[in-house]
Amino acid sequence: MDDLEFLDVPLVDMADTWQLLLRFAFNTLVTWCIIHFLYYPKSRRRDYYFTFTLISASVFFLIFLLGGVKLKIGFALGLFAIFGIIRYRTESMPVREMTYLFVLIALSVINALAVTLSYAELLVTSMVFFVLIHVCENNRRLSHVSCKLVLYDRVDLVLPERRAELVQDLQRRTGLTVVRIEVGAMDFLHDTAMLKVYYDAGGGEANTVDQLMRLPKTTEQ
Repeated sequence: MDDLEFLDVPLVDMADTWQLLLRFAFNTLVTWCIIHFLYYPKSRRRDYYFTFTLISASVFFLIFLLGGVKLKIGFALGLFAIFGIIRYRTESMPVREMTYLFVLIALSVINALAVTLSYAELLVTSMVFFVLIHVCENNRRLSHVSCKLVLYDRVDLVLPERRAELVQDLQRRTGLTVVRIEVGAMDFLHDTAMLKVYYDAGGGEANTVDQLMRLPKTTEQ
């Protein structure tokens, strides 16, 4: 029976082939515009450029070519969840990059599964994503508070009554506009304290170092 079903499959189906190529070209164009014009100008991360492009293409072909499997939405959501929780062993992916990855996977799944939708509807959906990302990335009126860990060498200034002097000293030495400070562990033997410094980052470029929440250990030579 399986052999007969196999023989019924046409060797070349030009209609399905053109459908595959057209939808892949459309999906590639949309995802490339998001990666190249919205993500890359601010991050300049060629590694993520490579990752986003290939994951988008892989998800599209995987969903499209297996679209006949009777799993439909459950199958798509399962892949969506798997790729959405990817953690790379060499480096944990920052929230901004994970958001872009999530959006690109969503678009690839939509473009692959929505075979009953017209290209006009797909274009409108893609443009909604594009406009939302553009507005969020370029809204300079929103202030952004980032934080850094600082190993501070003046324990005498961490006292509550000397908080103003502490802020002034940190602003002078770091050049940052300090919003608030949290005092962590203190080492009186070496006169150091661990501070979590929150500062106004404005609408500037994304700083992936802000994701570093602990100081790396140094090895003595």
